[in-house]
Parts: sequence; structure tokens; C-alpha cells
Amino acid sequence: MIAAAPLIGLTLTLILTPYIAARMKRAGIIGRDIHKMDLPEVAEMGGVAILLAFPVALSPFMSEEIARVILVFLLFGVVGIIDDLTNLRQLHKVVLSLVVSVPVAFFGVAPEVNVFGYTINLGILYPVFAALFVTGSANLVNLLAGFNGLEMGTSAVILGVLAAITDGDARLVALTGLGTVLGFLWWNRYPARVFPGDTGTLSAGALIGLIAITGKVEAYAALLLIPHFLDFMIKAVGVRFGVRRHGRTKVLPDGTLQAPPYPSFLGTIMKRVRVTEPKLVAVVWLIELTLGLLVWALHRSL
Repeated sequence: MIAAAPLIGLTLTLILTPYIAARMKRAGIIGRDIHKMDLPEVAEMGGVAILLAFPVALSPFMSEEIARVILVFLLFGVVGIIDDLTNLRQLHKVVLSLVVSVPVAFFGVAPEVNVFGYTINLGILYPVFAALFVTGSANLVNLLAGFNGLEMGTSAVILGVLAAITDGDARLVALTGLGTVLGFLWWNRYPARVFPGDTGTLSAGALIGLIAITGKVEAYAALLLIPHFLDFMIKAVGVRFGVRRHGRTKVLPDGTLQAPPYPSFLGTIMKRVRVTEPKLVAVVWLIELTLGLLVWALHRSL
């Protein structure tokens, strides 16, 4: 039974994503793939396919906990849609994320946090922590983005690891998220036929946080988000998120990438290794996979 929902999610996104992409292109909701020499037009907001497929895949296995997760997941999708259509400022995006995270505070999850074998009881502060955690995970995934398959690939690795270290509804949700994201990744991998938009990245990031909270693996999920957190810190300290006014990554005639003129996690990789776009994404996937294996081993040993 546990395999059915992920397979449904995978099948639905494989089918729905090209349809959604075609509709978005027809509606003029497109973006330029700026890391290609010819700057092709690519459909935006493909994450709508994930918003449709994920709840449908879980509907035959609905429980109160799963219903609560789906609610917040969809609310983050709405924030993503607003952002994709209106280009929200970063602060506004975070504030709206906090607003739609409020239901997480009422999930009734146990207030203890297991930090690698040590239990910390947050008591009445846990609901606030839970809402902030989901907001943080959503926006961190949204920040480490911009290259074909990057966001969905890292999210797939994280969801797979979370499925391996949780059980019950949390595992079912993680596996279904994994299947849904992989189906979308087929169309988003290099060269991308569709972009997830903030619709996809915010909802996928929120899902990671929601699984961490409901599966009581908050500390492990935080470890898995280290690359995203590093990118956040580097940008926050270096340019206070004003990356657009500093320029962008350039594609050289041989297809390799020149690091942008502002500090970032991805820029650090570009400065140390000569990479094309697919190679850069593969490097980040490998970093995430390595972290995933460490998290899995650490969870098993405690």
C-alpha cells in the first residue's frame, strides 16, 4: 500500500507537467533560461503540477495528520503562485510564509526535539519553533535555485532520506513527495522544458519542513539543509540578498560557467571547479547525497 501513493504521484507529474508547461507558455508565463547561450524561453510555474499531483496521490490514504500537511503544503503553493505572478520582495515572501505556517503551530506535535540522542523539551515554545522551521525550510529551498534540476534534485534526495528515517504517515508523505518531485524532475532536468517557479520550490521546501515536524526528525532535516543554509548566510552577509543589482552568472563560449560577482554557495563551487550547468547541478546533488548518507548512518547509530 505504501508504494501506491508515490507511484500515483510520479505518474501524475509525468503526465501533468508537460500539459501545465504548454498551458503556461500559451498564457505567456515564461522565463528565459539565462544559463544557456541562446537564452531559450521556458515555461514558468510548472510547480502547479506538483500542487495538483501530491494531494491527489495521498487522497486514498488520508488521515488527519496527512490532511493537515496537505493544507499547509497547498498554502505555500499559493504564496508561490503570488510570487511568480507579482515578483514579491524577499521580505514580503517571508512574511506571507510565516502567515501560512500558522496552522503548523496547532498540529499538536510533541514538544520534544531529538538532537542526535539528546532530548530538548521546548514546551510552549515548540509551536512557534515548528512554524518557523517550516517557513525556514521553504525559503531556504527557494533560495538555492536557478539551474536546471537543482531545486527538485536536492529536494528529491532530502525527501528520500527523510522517508528512510521516519515511519507511519510521515514516511508515506515523504515517499509520495519523492515520487511527485521525481516525476517533475524528468521535465525539469537539463535542458529544462519547464521551471518549477516559486510555486514549486516553496511548496517542496515547506513539505520538507512539514515531514521533519510530523516525523520528529527536525535536527536531521536541518543537517540536510546545510547547503541551503550556507547559501543563505553567504548571501545575507555578502550582499543582503541584493543579488540582482550585482550581476549574474555568465555562460562562457565553451559552455562553462563564470561565477557571479556576488558571494554565494554556488559561486564558490564555480570559482574552485570549472563546471558547466549540468556538472554544477551534479556536484550539488552529490554534496546533498553525501549529507543524506551521513544523516542516515547517524540516525541508525543513535
